[in-house]
Amino acid sequence: MEARHWGPRRQPHLPEYMTLILIALLSCLPTTGEAKVYSRCELARVLHSLGLEGYRGYSLADWICLAYYGSGFNTDAVDHEADGSTNNGIFQINSRKWCKNLDVKSPNLCGMYCTDLLRPHLRDTVICAMKIVQGPRGLSDWEVWRHHCQGQENINAWVDGCEV
Repeated sequence: MEARHWGPRRQPHLPEYMTLILIALLSCLPTTGEAKVYSRCELARVLHSLGLEGYRGYSLADWICLAYYGSGFNTDAVDHEADGSTNNGIFQINSRKWCKNLDVKSPNLCGMYCTDLLRPHLRDTVICAMKIVQGPRGLSDWEVWRHHCQGQENINAWVDGCEV
């Protein structure tokens, strides 16, 4: 009969370098704490500092109106479309054409991942939005802007009281 050892077993553990690699990989995952919902005037200041006032003939108020009706000023907003594409970020930029999502065949005209458009700092989002409005349709590329903002008589109310 074989003798069994009944003492505590030694638990297997990852070598120290593997633990460091695992921690480094986990830190690259997006966190839910990155989302930001801007106030109207805070967003106006940020968009002004990033050069959107008067860009391609559109007022800062046009951009604020678009952001409100598109995402409610939420940088983390994602809307899923019936065709499988997504609208991403504060301006709801579509993955069908402008950013790289899961569909490897999409053109990715902004040259970025759609998740880049969900960041609170807005630099990448503004760069992509500027590319979109350079097209022949300008802000009319956004249906919500056409329906809620375009030709609005009191469009400047979106920036009233904001120091930019």
